[in-house]
Amino acid sequence: MRAVLISEFGVEPTVVEVPDPSPRPDGVVVRVEATGVCASDRHAWLGHDDGVALPHVPGHELVGTVVATGRLVTRAAVGDRVTTPFVCGCGVCDECRSGQAQVCPDQEQPGFTHRGSFAEYVEVRHADANLVAVAPDADAGGAALLGCRFATAFRALADRGGVRSGDRVLVLGAGGVGLSAVLVAGALGAEVVVADPSPEARDLAMSLGAVAAVDPSGVDGLDRVRDALGGGARIALEAAGRAESLALGVRALRRQGVLVQVGLLAAEPVVPVPDVIARELTVTGSHGMAAADYPRLMRLVEVGRLDPSRLVTSRITLDEAPSALTRPTGPGVTVVEP
Repeated sequence: MRAVLISEFGVEPTVVEVPDPSPRPDGVVVRVEATGVCASDRHAWLGHDDGVALPHVPGHELVGTVVATGRLVTRAAVGDRVTTPFVCGCGVCDECRSGQAQVCPDQEQPGFTHRGSFAEYVEVRHADANLVAVAPDADAGGAALLGCRFATAFRALADRGGVRSGDRVLVLGAGGVGLSAVLVAGALGAEVVVADPSPEARDLAMSLGAVAAVDPSGVDGLDRVRDALGGGARIALEAAGRAESLALGVRALRRQGVLVQVGLLAAEPVVPVPDVIARELTVTGSHGMAAADYPRLMRLVEVGRLDPSRLVTSRITLDEAPSALTRPTGPGVTVVEP
């Protein structure tokens, strides 16, 4: 098969012929229809993830059709159209058995712990625990984003943040997860204020349904955010992965508000603990979503309340993927369609 291969960290990968994957006894092989280009893939290319071994095929956010199954697989068959969470649980530990595969201690991730979906085919391990059915008529580009960005935003808002209809939510960072959160929050009946320094990102957030988009930079950035929120947010989602963004999010919460952290930070941040104590705030993490939790998300898509394809701003071929991986462009999401 053809695949994007990273031979050296930080050096642009190449599209080459590599052996087709074979399913493990409990795994499947999926023919890739589409795969998203995510900031996490760039971290893998740069060598920021300890589990990535070279040579390596990146890509973790995918949709496709099952073309081969291992002998132990019982819940998937050749011809099934599927996606998978970027966190694939082992399926047998206490966490997985209780439906919390996103924190499985033995988790595996296509594109990180083994070769990923910037390819014509990809292996998905522990398939019975990790495959999610996708409707035959769903747009491939949008469906691919359900594997990472939309699932991450949905669980962070619905489960970790407890968003309710009528809430005004603060989303910090209008990248892939942040923009997904704009659409997810809207589908759940909430209003969204976005904070991002990029005018282009703010404009895109507004076009997707944000009620306000604010530049949080400068000494009066917090005041602008609070004004847009009407005083404060009950829920904030930090999706920028910046220490100053986390601190601003905490300070922009109303009393007993919740900040959900999903952005990956390069270094440990300083959290404004006096604010956390005095106003009884909660700072919590969220790490993707288990396959067991997907039915609620998929229902929003099926009834037309959520359209992930709205986030796709560019569709490219596999030959164009190395450039997209190493030289990201403006806001929105690029999808590779091999």
